[in-house]
Amino acid sequence: MDEARTTAEDGVSVARIVEEVVGCKWAVGILDLLTQEPRRPSRIERELPGLSAKVMNERLAKLQRFGLVSRTARGDGPPFEVEYALTDLGSRFNAILDEVRRLQGEIDRAAERPAGSDPG
Repeated sequence: MDEARTTAEDGVSVARIVEEVVGCKWAVGILDLLTQEPRRPSRIERELPGLSAKVMNERLAKLQRFGLVSRTARGDGPPFEVEYALTDLGSRFNAILDEVRRLQGEIDRAAERPAGSDPG
């Protein structure tokens, strides 16, 4: 399937979304921010140090194609005020990421315990 035409409505698999999103720290970071509230691109860029505008725009476009975020433009003409927000699918997908984060936390805590100590 041509990635340029890929959208959630085209029947893209959840596995493909996981591969594309979880494998990218910036996409996960953007989803984390949008979980809190919708944001303008300049704010996303400020809140994720090291993220360039070019990469941010690429990730936002990919997240839109997958149906995880929505883009709203307000105003009568350029420049528009643009804001990104999680979609319902994005919120559900973020719940999967929350489980991954919880599992990682458990693994990290287990690795910090001295050998032979009681996990409880």
